[in-house]
Amino acid sequence: MNKGVLMVISGPSGAGKGTVVQELVRRSDDIFLSISATTRDPRPGEVPDRHYYFVSREKFRSMIENNELLEFAEYAGNFYGTPAAAVDRMLDDGKDVILEIDIQGGHQIRKTRDDVVLVFLAPPTIAELENRLRRRGTESEEAIRKRLAIAANEYRNIRDYDYVIINDTVENAVAKLQAVLTAERCSTKRIPVDKLYFPVK
Repeated sequence: MNKGVLMVISGPSGAGKGTVVQELVRRSDDIFLSISATTRDPRPGEVPDRHYYFVSREKFRSMIENNELLEFAEYAGNFYGTPAAAVDRMLDDGKDVILEIDIQGGHQIRKTRDDVVLVFLAPPTIAELENRLRRRGTESEEAIRKRLAIAANEYRNIRDYDYVIINDTVENAVAKLQAVLTAERCSTKRIPVDKLYFPVK
């Protein structure tokens, strides 16, 4: 059995990462979305060990010190991170694992894992990104401008990623992600070439 593909999907807020990733996972029994650990309290409807691993700050610090996290970050006073053990178990079982995280997290993983595939999901244009943020109707003008500034900075780091996929439609974006996963599964990095047998006549 070949090892699964570890894929990071990053992109600006409003690019549609959540929708695309959920559809990708829905279409295959062999693709899983990684579960993050967090120190924040569960929100209504969130199920421990399904939506997040909810841990204490002391436990999270211990995970950092023991190198148990693929990446981690602090946001709004709480810590978030990806436990390595759960991811590696699925990869060893031949399952593909998707991490929907920001560019900083992707860079963290690239420094320690040469098997990670980094994918940047982008809207067709910055104008379309702004339209999507405004259509949400949930954020102030200041918040929208801040997200666009963050997006501009993220675009400057696109060349650090292996692939760029334009999310013009969910269907097209999912099809391209499936194509990337298929190509990566055929990579000599993942196939035990030394075990292949070619008979010589």
